[in-house]
Amino acid sequence: MDALAAWLANQKALKNAAQNTLTAYQTDVLGFLAFITRHFGESTGLGALKKIKVTDMRAWMAHERNRGVSTRSLARSLSAVKTFFRWLAEREGFDATAVLSARAPKFSRKLPRPLAEDAARAMIDMVKEQTKEDWIGARDVAILTLLYGCGLRISEALSLTYADTPLPNSLRIVGKGGKERIVPVVPAAIDAVARYVARCPFPATPNDALFRGARGGPLNPRIIAKAMETARLQLGLPSSATPHAMRHSFATHLLSAGGDLRAIQELLGHASLSTTQTYTAVDTARLMEVYEKTHPRAL
Repeated sequence: MDALAAWLANQKALKNAAQNTLTAYQTDVLGFLAFITRHFGESTGLGALKKIKVTDMRAWMAHERNRGVSTRSLARSLSAVKTFFRWLAEREGFDATAVLSARAPKFSRKLPRPLAEDAARAMIDMVKEQTKEDWIGARDVAILTLLYGCGLRISEALSLTYADTPLPNSLRIVGKGGKERIVPVVPAAIDAVARYVARCPFPATPNDALFRGARGGPLNPRIIAKAMETARLQLGLPSSATPHAMRHSFATHLLSAGGDLRAIQELLGHASLSTTQTYTAVDTARLMEVYEKTHPRAL
């Protein structure tokens, strides 16, 4: 559909949407259009889209639930469909109230699941010990130290190049949607990356990926996830101990130490403060757990 392609191009040009976001939008809207085609028994031209009613939206949402789509995923799909129809209605001059008034299903937002401070340190130590090659252990330690010490996403850590070394006291990181932020680099991360670079056996130019796989190519993030999976099994940690959990741990531990929520938002690169505020719920939950275990009235 030409309109969908034009809308995706608009999202990329005006909102600087990331490719993963655009792919998700395309999948969600195409799924909706495919349903409408079957539902109406005709192709989804502009005429068909203009006559969508509230009952048609309810039928689509019921269909999605019946095929096992989660509440969270359905809410995301509806958001994409609404965004597309809002743009299309403005461009073509029709009333999209039926689509835009559809209510998203309610779901409880999942809280981040950080590691305890000692578990985060143990994870970094364990990935070093479980590999036979010293340079690979140094690599994995450097990456996890960047995730936990600087709050980077795994994709952001793996996007670093040799031009970024030796690591300075702060890094300019390009995150989701092309959003840039300045991240202070803790001394532990500077040292860990320096140790890795000194041991890495592959020659490199400034534009080469900093973190390499066993054969010298750019490192696949799945390798780090697998290393953490092996380490968590040895440490007896839950399945939530993933690379992203190290970033969650960075934020939660900063907040527990008295960090300012706005500053943490900037460090994480969150577009909305509401996203960062989920860490306050985690901190409150941990506080209540401590209270229940240690307060005299709870004993």
